[in-house]
Amino acid sequence: LYFSAQEGILIFYHIKDLQYEIKICADISEPISSLLFSPDYTSLLLVTDQGTVYSYRPVHSGEAVKLLDTSSSCFLAADFLTPGNNYCVSVTISGEVQVWSLEDGTFLSKLNLGIEVHV
Repeated sequence: LYFSAQEGILIFYHIKDLQYEIKICADISEPISSLLFSPDYTSLLLVTDQGTVYSYRPVHSGEAVKLLDTSSSCFLAADFLTPGNNYCVSVTISGEVQVWSLEDGTFLSKLNLGIEVHV
């Protein structure tokens, strides 16, 4: 079970039978608004309210890697673009849909919906 604390800490609870173990996986020092697993469960996106997206790979047990920072564009949400784990799609409040490479955070494309978006 993965969850985030308000301070921007990613925590893992390993539960087996009546025993559990707590592990702090990453500290990004920004409040995490959502956690999204990739379709094959090898990557976890950590999305902040400020528009920063981090990648965490549970198998590698490393630090969360900052992929993109859309803080200047009224960021609203992000998710994996399937099939695969290579791309991320984000949307701004103004209705701009953006596609990013998860490998290095490169901006690839955008589409303006022409409407304001709400969650």
